[in-house]
Formats: sequence, structure tokens, C-alpha cells
Amino acid sequence: MTDSTATPPTDAELRRGIGVSPGTAYGPVVQVAPAVTAPANEAPTTDPEAALVDVKAAFDSVAADLEGRARHADDTAQQILKATALIAKDKGLHKAAGKHLTAGKGKANAISAAIEDYAAQFEALGGYFAERVTDLRDVGSRAIAAVLGVPAPGVPHFDVPSVIVAEDLAPAETATLDRALVAGIITQAGGRTSHTAILAAQMGIPAVVQCPDATQIAPGTRVAVDGDSGEVTLNPTGAYVDGLRERREKRAAALTATSGPGRTKDGHHVALLANIGGIKDAEEAGPQDLEGVGLFRTEFVFLSSDKAPTVEEQTEIYTKVFAPFGDRRVVVRTLDAGADKPLAFADLGPEENPALGRRGLRLSAERPDLLDAQLEALENARKATGADVRVMAPMVATAEEAAWFARRVRENGLPKAGVMIEVPGAALRAEHVLGDCDFGSLGTNDLAQYTMAADRMQGELSDLLDPWQPAVLDVIKAACDGAAKAGKPMGVCGEAGGDPLLALVLTGLGVGSLSMAPSKVSMVRFALSLHSLADCQGLAARALAAPTAAEAAAAVKEAAHEELSVLI
Repeated sequence: MTDSTATPPTDAELRRGIGVSPGTAYGPVVQVAPAVTAPANEAPTTDPEAALVDVKAAFDSVAADLEGRARHADDTAQQILKATALIAKDKGLHKAAGKHLTAGKGKANAISAAIEDYAAQFEALGGYFAERVTDLRDVGSRAIAAVLGVPAPGVPHFDVPSVIVAEDLAPAETATLDRALVAGIITQAGGRTSHTAILAAQMGIPAVVQCPDATQIAPGTRVAVDGDSGEVTLNPTGAYVDGLRERREKRAAALTATSGPGRTKDGHHVALLANIGGIKDAEEAGPQDLEGVGLFRTEFVFLSSDKAPTVEEQTEIYTKVFAPFGDRRVVVRTLDAGADKPLAFADLGPEENPALGRRGLRLSAERPDLLDAQLEALENARKATGADVRVMAPMVATAEEAAWFARRVRENGLPKAGVMIEVPGAALRAEHVLGDCDFGSLGTNDLAQYTMAADRMQGELSDLLDPWQPAVLDVIKAACDGAAKAGKPMGVCGEAGGDPLLALVLTGLGVGSLSMAPSKVSMVRFALSLHSLADCQGLAARALAAPTAAEAAAAVKEAAHEELSVLI
């Protein structure tokens, strides 16, 4: 068979984006139908009140459609779809459309103008709000389609395995893709932590974001997608496709040959864990060859409610999440919400910069009743299942905050308390932050965002958000060194943990557990099995010595075991 490096594509055939879900794919392009836009010649409104009734009905139909899709989606997708449905139900958005109707705009243009008003506000706020702009515009496009009586935007029908291409994929589109027919995903926009990236990795579909001029690729064009390197090749030669196929077959064979706990070549244990978002995710991950859960995001319990869920309601959900893992560990992140992820029943009021405001543990400090109810429910579920439950708080910045949280956890009967290390200040002072805690877990997505002062969802800043950035690795090293001095384990539950090369570097820096989308575990297990702990420490030193992210990744790939390098 042909080696995967044979007949490399020419510059004219090659597009370089960012690989966000590993693996390779080959197939014809299916372009996603563009958003439905308001017609320029739409007649002005003469009866604003009657028109607003139609506009509200359009938004209601969008919300109902999204909620219907959510009922048949996996947990991660379900959470995103439900949160998007809340946008369609937003009374402020309806009111904004009403103002434009009163000003004389037609129904479709009033929706468009209201959406853009909100989009400008979301982008100015940054953080979680900026992440929702794609979802917001998708809601607007669907509502416009509804008032115009035309089909909603989205993925067209196709019946052969294909590569989906779009400007960006809204959650309503990504969450309902047929895995049997979608060979790969390419988007022109998006980022490393966009919904497309998260859902593609969860579904095990190779994906590339930030691919230049992706929407200009003609439908039917044969493309090869490399979700590891981020390369997209148009009209590849047969030899090149054969090389990809050989690499895919070798990869599959190598991964089936490894199993059990994560260990380096010389037996150093690195726990391999799953990131999950709810009951369905847990039921799918439980039977897999995993050592438990490194991040259970509990937001889904709260985001779809207009009132705080009761202890009994939470206990029932957590019990169902813990049960599939038996006595394996389940690391639970307490509610990560606040002004940047507003809840109807926990609104602390507007903030100028909500991403840096009263979110995560800071909200819990203002509303300890919410935290205590959640901790009581978690303890009830732990007793009911016998799971090894470990609870950690998000957005911790100081040793005082960490100590307050640890005390609260233990007062509610839970034996193990930890903190997320996603604020550089907490990383630099990890020895003290972890003093009263049992463990730390690096949230590399937010840690990169705060270290590099770059919005996670600002696609143009993806290079700054690369976890290979030496400054980010410096901060991670500081956190691991501090944890070692405190005698406490440090894990990673951000996207960096699922990169097999970066997993080696993280192990070398002192990380003891890695949590990721379950589809990424096998390759990380394989990578660890080829290298000793000393090898990993040497690779970490190479990465830290590099002046740029690209050079750090290249240096580690060059020095890694050849059997791994040819598979990624």
C-alpha cells in the first residue's frame, strides 16, 4: 500500500485550517444551505401589533422545533439545543423585533434587525455571550424562514457518505447529523471550543474549522479531511487517498491492541477519563474502556429550568449519571453559571464584563443555597450508587475561595473536594490554592483564554488559543509544580487532554489524569504506551523551550515515537 506521505498535495489543492476532531475522511462535498435572509424589497408593516403576533409565532415555532430535536439528541447536544431554544423564547428579543415593526420594517427585516442588535451586544460582552452569536443568528434565520413560509436553512438531503461544509454549523444542524453518512466536517469559521468542535469530537467525526474559503468549494468536489493536522485537500490523487486509508487502517489496528488503564511504557499511571454532560452521555461512556469521568458538567440540570431544581430532582439525575460507572471515579463540576450564563432564578444583574464577573464559584458564594442543594443531591446519589464521587468548583482564583468551597463540600458529607484551575492566578498559586483541597483539574480552554487575553470563540484568534502556546504551557507547569509541592494530584479536563502528543507533554509536566471526549481515549492510551515517563519529561522540556506554538508541536512530533507520529 502507499505510504501516507506519498504524493503530497500542491499548494493549490491544500487548505490549512485547525483540526478539532481527530481522524481522516474522504468524500464528496455537501454544502450546507446558507442562512435565510430578509428580502430587501419586503413591504413595510402597517399593523405592528398583528405583525408582532406573527413574529412571536415564528420564534415559538423555532423554539418548539429545537426542543423537539433536543428530545432525540445526546446529552451534550441536548444541552446546546435547549439553551438555543431559550434564545428563541427570549421576550427581550421579541420586544426588540416589535420596536422595529413599529418603525415600519417588515416582519422578516424586523427579526433580522433585532437579531443583529442582540448580536452586537453579545459580541461586545464577550465570553459565553460571544459564543452564542452563531446560535443567535441561526435562530433568526429560522424565524425569518418561518414568517416567509420557506424551508429553514440547514443540511440538505444526501444518501452517500459525504463531507459537510459550511460557514459555521449551528447546534441544530450539528446535533442532528447522521453519523453513518457524515464522513467529515469542514467549517470556514468556528474555533477550537465551538459547538461544532465539541459535538464533532463527541460523535467521533473528523472535523476541521477555520478552513479558508471553505464555502467556495463546489458541491460534489472530492476532498480529504485530516482532523489531526487540520489539512483539507481538494481533488486528492488516488495515491494520497490510499495513503490516508492505510493510515486509518494502521491507526485502527494500533488502537484495538491497547486497553486498560492509561500507563506509560514504564508503568507510570495516567488515568484516562471521559468528559460527559448528562445521563445519555454517561450511559454511552459507562461500558467503554475508561477509568471513569474527569468532568461531569452539571449545567444541563439548571439551564433548561425557569426555577431552581429541587434536591430530589437533582438526586434522581445524578444517580442515573453515576450508576453506569460502578465504583469508578466521577469528577463533578458544580454549577458553572453566572452573568455570562444567566439563569432566570439566579440573576445577579448586568455586568460590564460577565466573563470576568460573578460566575462559577463566585455565583455560589452569592447564592450558597444553590450550592448546598446541589451538594446534598450529589451526596445522596453517591450513597445510592457507591460511586467514587469527587466534586470540584469552577472559576476559583484564591486560596480563600478554595478553602470555603472545600469546607462546604465536606459539611454536606462528600469526601473529596477539588477546584478547577482555569484562572492564571490560581495556577501560579496552586500550592496554596490546593492546600485545603484534595485535587486540582486544569480547564485548559479557559486557562488559555485568560492567559492569552483571547476570546475562546473569536475564530480569528485561534492561534493565540492554541494549547501549545509556550506561555500556556508555562502556566500549566507552574500549576503542576504547585500541586506537587502541596502533595495533591493535578488533572486536565480541557480539550488539550485529548491531543495524543500534548497528552505526553502534560504527563511530563506532572499531570496525573486526562479527561476528554470518549472517542479520543484510545489514541491517548496508545501514545502513552509508547513512551516512558522520562520520555514524556523530555518532550515537555522540548515544548517549553520552543519560542512558538507551532515549533513546540513540531519539536514534540519529531521526537515522539515514530509509530505514533505516522498515525497522527
